[in-house]
Amino acid sequence: MENQWFTISVYSENHVGLLNRISGIFLKRHINIESLNVSKSEIEGISKFTIVVNTTENWTRHIVAQIEKQIEVIKAFYHTDEETIYQESALFKIASHLLFDERQIQNIIKESHAQIVTVSRDFFVLAKTGRRSEIDEMHDQLEPFGIMQFVRSGRIAVTKAEMPITALLAEFQQA
Repeated sequence: MENQWFTISVYSENHVGLLNRISGIFLKRHINIESLNVSKSEIEGISKFTIVVNTTENWTRHIVAQIEKQIEVIKAFYHTDEETIYQESALFKIASHLLFDERQIQNIIKESHAQIVTVSRDFFVLAKTGRRSEIDEMHDQLEPFGIMQFVRSGRIAVTKAEMPITALLAEFQQA
């Protein structure tokens, strides 16, 4: 089996230590977490972990099964990139003089559909939302000019198909 990108969605109760146990599952298998985001989900009182890994489907299936053994975990799913709609966000801090002195910077901002978040005397901040490759491309274009700071969020994703978690929880609450 060949490595590919998988997005793992974990629905859980919000408990201290769960993130540590979940990351331990990946550590034991020497699989790097490429991206991690935790937020509230569409279901009140339930958190959603969005974890991105590059591994085989077989390993991903085993990992999801191990995650589901955690007491606080309600359900875990995995999906390929083709089965999800996803985005990342990034912030770039650049020296202010470049905005006015380097015409190419203005072209990069325009062509990448980035937004200027703030401008001060010493720096300006760009925000870019998109796929990882789009953010990487913008980073590569800005790097020769000097990036003072750079930060990228974890992936946020929704599936193209309906997620069965809501129906599953409704059945659980009726029991």
